[in-house]
Amino acid sequence: MSKESSPQSLPSIDRRVLRCTRCPELRAYCAQVAREKKRAYADQPYWGKPVPGFGDPNARVLLVGLAPGAHGSNRTGRPFTGDASGDFLYPALHRAGFASQPNATDRDDGMVLRDCFITAAGRCAPPKNKPTPQQLRNCAPYLLDEFDALPRLRVMVGLGAIGFDAILSLLRERGFALDPVRPKFAHGAQVLATNGKRRIVALASYHPSRQNTNTGVLTAPMFDAIFTSAKDLATANR
Repeated sequence: MSKESSPQSLPSIDRRVLRCTRCPELRAYCAQVAREKKRAYADQPYWGKPVPGFGDPNARVLLVGLAPGAHGSNRTGRPFTGDASGDFLYPALHRAGFASQPNATDRDDGMVLRDCFITAAGRCAPPKNKPTPQQLRNCAPYLLDEFDALPRLRVMVGLGAIGFDAILSLLRERGFALDPVRPKFAHGAQVLATNGKRRIVALASYHPSRQNTNTGVLTAPMFDAIFTSAKDLATANR
C-alpha cells in the first residue's frame, strides 16, 4: 500500500494473504505438509495455506514472529497455535492480561486477545523454519498494511531476530526515525521510533522456540518481563 492511500481493513488484508501466490514454492510445501501430515496429527485436517494475523483490531501492542510452523500454524491456521512456541507464548500473554486463556489449540478454542495483535514476518511455513530473504520481502507488504490498519499501536515486539528486523524495516519504510539509529538484536532491547508526534517503542525478545525454551535461553520470567514492559509502555501517558 502506498503512503498516500487509505489503510485497508484487517479482514481485507486477511483475504489477500489467503490468496497470495508470491512464493509458489512455499504454497507447494505447505500443501505437501498438509497432505502428508505428522503422525501425531494424522486424524486432523491441516490448514495448509498462508496464515493471517490474529487479535484485537484496536490493539496497542503488535507481536511479530518468524513464520508459521509446519505442524503448528500451518495445521491450525492461527499464529503460534498448536505447537511448542505457542504453548510458551500464550500462557505469558495470559499472565500479562493480553490473552483470555493460557491454552491455544485451534482456531475455535475461544481464545480472545485484548489490546494485542499477533502476526509474522512470513505467512507460509518454510522448510526447516528458514524463510529466504526473497520470501520475507514478498511478505513484507502485508505487515506494512497491518501496521497501517492498527492506528492505535504504541508498542511492537519482535519475537526473534527476524521478527525484530521486520519491525525495524517497517518503521523505516513508514518514515520513522530510530533511536538508536542502528539497533542490535538482544533480548530486552528497546528502540524509540518517532515520526512527527507519533511515537512507537520496538522491543526485542528471544523467540519462544523449543530450542530456546528447553535450553533456558528464554525463561518464563524473561518472557514475562517483555510483556510487562510492553503493557507499561502501551498504557503510559506520553
